[in-house]
Amino acid sequence: MKTLLRYFLINLVSLWATTKIIPGLTYTGGAKSLILGGAAFMAINLLLVPLLRILFLPLNLLTLGLFAWLTNVLALYALTTIVSDFQLLPYAFTGFSSGGFNIPAYELSPFLVAVVASFLIGMITHFLQWLAH
Repeated sequence: MKTLLRYFLINLVSLWATTKIIPGLTYTGGAKSLILGGAAFMAINLLLVPLLRILFLPLNLLTLGLFAWLTNVLALYALTTIVSDFQLLPYAFTGFSSGGFNIPAYELSPFLVAVVASFLIGMITHFLQWLAH
């Protein structure tokens, strides 16, 4: 039970932080929607993601793990389908420049927002799991 609560809190914090960092992933309805989204995302990660990893195992082996991100994108899409308060919206990234390092402005489609958001959710989740252990 303690493990499930920890996993729920990690998913909740990673979803909240990602919605604050990437405006293309939004939720409406306040804390209630965020808690429902965290619970749904936890269930998706516990039930659906292992099945997707088995399903995409030949593709992952063929590409040496390059398409492992696809399972996370599908999990995020499943979240937006199950919990209607979460939405993937197009996002216009204004660019970034610092000390000779430039990232140009780019228009992100909802699919690219899902890719970036799933990458960020994965990074935050793994960091929080590392802190918890």
